[in-house]
Amino acid sequence: MFSLNGTTFTDNSLCGISRCLTTQSRKRVSVPMVVVSSNGRAADGNVSVLMENTLKESVAVIEKDDFKSTVSGGVGDVYGEDTASEDQTITPWTFSVASGYSLLRDPHYNKGLAFSEKERDSHYLSGLLPPVVVDQELQVKKVMNVLRQYDVPLQRYMAMMDLQERNERLYYKLLMENVEELLPIVYTPTVGEACQKYGSIFKRPQGLFISLKEKGKILEVLKNWPEKKIQVIVVTDGERILGLGDLGCQGMGIPVGKLSLYTALGGIRPSACLPVTIDVGTNNEKLLEDEFYIGLRQRRARGQEYAELLDEFMSSVKQTYGEKVLIQFEDFANHNAFDLLEKYGTSHLVFNDDIQGTASVVLAGLMAALNLVGGNLAQHTFLFLGAGEAGTGIAELIALEMSKQTGAPLEETRKKIWMVDSKGLIVRSRVESLQHFKMPWAHDHEPVKELVNAVKLIKPTILIGSSGTGKTFTKEVVRTIATFNKKPVIFALSNPTSQSECTAEEAYTWSDGRAIFASGSPFAPVEYEGKVFMSGQANNAYIFPGLGLGLIISGAIRVHDDMLLAASEALAAEVSKENFEKGLIYPPFANIRKISAHIAAKVAAKAYELGKEQSRSPRRLAIEEINWAELQHDLLALIARRLNMIKDYFNFDTVCKSWPSVATKNYFNSGLPRVPWLILAEKEDNEENSLRRFFSLSNGTILNKRILKASRKRCMESMGWLITVGEDDYEVGVYRSNRQVKSNRRIESN
Repeated sequence: MFSLNGTTFTDNSLCGISRCLTTQSRKRVSVPMVVVSSNGRAADGNVSVLMENTLKESVAVIEKDDFKSTVSGGVGDVYGEDTASEDQTITPWTFSVASGYSLLRDPHYNKGLAFSEKERDSHYLSGLLPPVVVDQELQVKKVMNVLRQYDVPLQRYMAMMDLQERNERLYYKLLMENVEELLPIVYTPTVGEACQKYGSIFKRPQGLFISLKEKGKILEVLKNWPEKKIQVIVVTDGERILGLGDLGCQGMGIPVGKLSLYTALGGIRPSACLPVTIDVGTNNEKLLEDEFYIGLRQRRARGQEYAELLDEFMSSVKQTYGEKVLIQFEDFANHNAFDLLEKYGTSHLVFNDDIQGTASVVLAGLMAALNLVGGNLAQHTFLFLGAGEAGTGIAELIALEMSKQTGAPLEETRKKIWMVDSKGLIVRSRVESLQHFKMPWAHDHEPVKELVNAVKLIKPTILIGSSGTGKTFTKEVVRTIATFNKKPVIFALSNPTSQSECTAEEAYTWSDGRAIFASGSPFAPVEYEGKVFMSGQANNAYIFPGLGLGLIISGAIRVHDDMLLAASEALAAEVSKENFEKGLIYPPFANIRKISAHIAAKVAAKAYELGKEQSRSPRRLAIEEINWAELQHDLLALIARRLNMIKDYFNFDTVCKSWPSVATKNYFNSGLPRVPWLILAEKEDNEENSLRRFFSLSNGTILNKRILKASRKRCMESMGWLITVGEDDYEVGVYRSNRQVKSNRRIESN
């Protein structure tokens, strides 16, 4: 490998040059290079590997006379000792040629045996690989064949993580093409076991570990991460990993798995995703005594020390990555989860998947189930087992949707929802001992200790379990609810499978095949009295990738409850008549990318609708009447195109130098806020009224026609996407200086 030690880096160039080289000698070095920081990762996403390496034709010949000493006295600084001792303005960088052995160790660009003979010759790979050339499709087939030979799910998980660290594009192509089979491996339930054994299987860091030792310098720690353009952060403190309890630092498996799905299902580029674990210790005695534990060996910090660390982290993230970075809280304990969401929900773009994501996906399942049981939400009675962050989050979103549908006050709709915690039914007589997030669910009723007695007295039509305790929906409980419901709705949501309140087989058998069942972890189809029942999986992966994509595309700066309701409505609408006939209340995961696109479009449309209230612009623009259904349709076409381009991005034979983007990066000098614009124009429209709509990605407002006409010329003179809307399809082209420089591509509107 050929490398130079550089000491300066200019903002407008792709590579820096050592200060010991003169201008003349620098001109002689003309080899394709990538900028790599001192930690070995690419320093900027705009710098790409040039696959046609001309190093062989451009060998740098640096003569002795070209060097001049920058210090007075002595002989010439031939080897740069003097300049190396001078004061440096920034940390030195290493500039590495994208060739040879190092290329095979770079997961972003490594293609393994798929390198062609020409590429092997130009990149100095000859002899480093076996002579056979294997295309990507055969590689996918080979990896899937290997994975299916493993009997233990954890072995498959480890094989997938190894692949991600070795060949990123193959990993995501594999995941996108086999999502139904691999989702339980990279996500729940297998990721739970992976977190339990994370210390033993840990090989390379896949995210940032921020512990109490970094308190006071988190801003500097964030700068150690090689990628600078972060859009999504998933962060956990590991105190409540799934239903497994406090796993401390080993909870890192959750953020890593979630962000893999943000890319595979939501189209967020891998380099824009940052997994973070906040390590404040653990109260798990087993881990503290485990010699392979990788976290702080101390009891978990509480109170002010914990709050100060989290506050420093949140402010540092906003300072480093800006206001529009999405921060997803994951697996925080109840006493912290609600407080963090309430504290930072008004100042950051934050989202708690356990509270809001679970609520949104469960609400979608309930809305779909109404097609089988009849009525609306307000006509049903809900009983929850478990009143933690998941249970209360689901209940609150159900109450909000009922209030939206009926116009009744939220306090009234909450009365249709009852909860049972570890001490029994939550009633008003217990209010003094209740945590604050349980108080809205304390209704007038006599105390009830046992779940089965609560079922007999409340007579719910819908039973939801989020307790994190397995086998709590006993035979007696299921048979009781089935006695006064023709089709009882039963959701056993706790993860992993071992913690599920009941299995699919138990629900169908004990209800005589009448239950409408969904679970948090997947279950195999169940045959009962000659009929096969397909249970649904209320998996958060339905919601958070599409929700995150919608938030990012719309440029939202806060998460609003209406956006969660929009995501639920979009998911419920994806359940087909054929799915209902099989008893399913969730669509199959095979269509998850299409589902994510629909959710993202509806969330983005809702964000635009709320934009005038969320706008941070110093100037409020003129608003025209909007057809929101038409807007959502237009957004869906754009998002579908983005996801298709991203799928192509992971193909080895695709020449793609940057991550696909939906929006333009045009800036207009019309006195308006300097923000990116999404451009939609009517097909075959006239010159005077060609631009139908402009949508600001930061505040969701629409410019009036006068500004549209004034901006048309500047728009066409700059480079950007022009989306022309036809009756049945869309034409996409890149325009520059009033002439088309890239041929149109047609994409189906659906």
